[in-house]
Amino acid sequence: MSVVNTLGRRKSSVARVYLTKGKGNITVNKRDVKEYFATAVLLEKVNQPFNLTETAGQYDVKVNVDGGGVNGQAEAIRLGISRALVEINPDYKPALKAEGLMTRDPRMVERKKPGQKKARKKFQFSKR
Repeated sequence: MSVVNTLGRRKSSVARVYLTKGKGNITVNKRDVKEYFATAVLLEKVNQPFNLTETAGQYDVKVNVDGGGVNGQAEAIRLGISRALVEINPDYKPALKAEGLMTRDPRMVERKKPGQKKARKKFQFSKR
């Protein structure tokens, strides 16, 4: 096995994931994952596919992530890692699919419409 290259997306975040055999090092934008994602919740999201498939510490992950906020980026990385693990071993797919990690979340920000304050909010209406 050389390098498995996959893509993960969420909202406007795009994560390019490169998975190789290794000691469990995760690098995001040339920084350590613990440095990049400060909170435990985001770290748990990134490590979730490894915990479900019981492959924690077996693969090194190198990620280039761009766009969106930290939560969207973490979820994009999670999808990319899940896809890479399934590419390595298709037996992981049912476990990951059951947790909803194989599905690309299609929810996007609704666009702002002209003549309105935001996407749904209107300007204040004055009768007189």
